[in-house]
Amino acid sequence: MSYFIRLSTHFKFDDAIDRVTRALQTEGFGILTDIDVKATLKEKLDVNFKKYRILGACNPSFAYKAFQVEDQIGIMMPCNVTVIEQDNGHVDISVMDPTTAFNVIENEALQPFAQELKSRLERCLTYLEE
Repeated sequence: MSYFIRLSTHFKFDDAIDRVTRALQTEGFGILTDIDVKATLKEKLDVNFKKYRILGACNPSFAYKAFQVEDQIGIMMPCNVTVIEQDNGHVDISVMDPTTAFNVIENEALQPFAQELKSRLERCLTYLEE
């Protein structure tokens, strides 16, 4: 069982960031955090690394409902999306699989949320294929 769902694209890196952000918005997600891994590693360790961003996406409606069921669910939030420029020139866009992530929480009431989140995140990747 994989913990992520990936789409490999031919987009330019910055274009991929813009596209995935718009796709997430169509499914009700906003970006809460944006971590530039390349810049952080350069600043903190003075190492060169490939273009790599971690976007923390959140759908407030789903988050609120999940908080009502499990108050510690914030540990699993936000839904992380990675955008990674690979050596072959492709840009991989990956989303976490909420059904896998939520399996570690022993609360069956969360499973419908996880499944709906997974469906929405998968649709976001589908929008990028068009």
